Amino acid sequence: RGTARALLVNSGNANAFTGRAGELSCAAMAAAVAEHVGCRIDGVMLASTGVIGEALDPAPVLTNIAGLAQTAGPGGWQDAASAIMTTDTFAKYATRTARIDDVDVRINAIAKGSGMIAPDMATMLGFVFTDAHISPQALQRCLSRAVDQSFNAVTVDGDTSTSDTVLAFATGRAGHAQVHEPSDKRLRDFQRALSELLTELAHLIVRDGEGASKFVTVRVEGARSKRSARKIGLSIANSPLVKTAIAGEDANWGRVVMAVGKAGEPASRDRLAIWFGPTRVAVKGEIDPDYREPEVAAYMKGEEIEIRVDVGIGRGRDTVWTCDLTERYIAINADYRT
Repeated sequence: RGTARALLVNSGNANAFTGRAGELSCAAMAAAVAEHVGCRIDGVMLASTGVIGEALDPAPVLTNIAGLAQTAGPGGWQDAASAIMTTDTFAKYATRTARIDDVDVRINAIAKGSGMIAPDMATMLGFVFTDAHISPQALQRCLSRAVDQSFNAVTVDGDTSTSDTVLAFATGRAGHAQVHEPSDKRLRDFQRALSELLTELAHLIVRDGEGASKFVTVRVEGARSKRSARKIGLSIANSPLVKTAIAGEDANWGRVVMAVGKAGEPASRDRLAIWFGPTRVAVKGEIDPDYREPEVAAYMKGEEIEIRVDVGIGRGRDTVWTCDLTERYIAINADYRT
């Protein structure tokens, strides 16, 4: 929460668990950026992604900083999104507009992530840039709210990395009066647009999950609270048995029951209901008497799957997103460092 003038991102090396050498690499890169941009060293933000535990040689970065500073401009979003990829198969960029005081403001964002993705953002980088004139405190509140319902509600493999980072920058060039307070009602449309934008990027990350062939939405309702629904949803979304069943196009609702039970949250066995897409497969704690296997089997062949669960306790509800788990995920991660 403060001000910054520049952002430098490197891909391929996480610069985590690299000791004093890693700290010195950061200091050298920040100093070089500050010199070319014309700001203090503490006005430079750094982010890294890639292999953990290998020393980061700053020399290749330092060699290119002058050129990067000279070519920096308002375009190049796709190039920037491509440059920060690791195991991603496509660049992730999104944009929105919002209104503050009848003035149009622009929000652009890029992200990377494909594996080691779980709530708390994981080995995921996200960078948001807006021309809105917003105080650091107000921007932080908007960002935190948007991240909770987007990046913190996705999982690919249940693993959280050392290097997760989401940063938001506001240049203040839009021309409206500054918004100082996080509770200012003038931020409503900005918050809406920011939340939509980060949700779009979060979905792109899941769709690009390592080896993924299906995008999966898990909706939980009837929970004691929203927090409880989130935990149950993530228990389902992170279950290897659920994810491999989806990869095999098998509507194995018993595995969903298992995942609800292991979440450690209140749920009613005798009120539990489960849907795969539009078809209810279980009701009142047992198989739905109207369940027809061919109908669900046909649905499971699609690329987008929805699992809905009512745990029969209260009014809490939440939605999380994940993907299936395939043999390709194993191949990618078995060969990652080689």
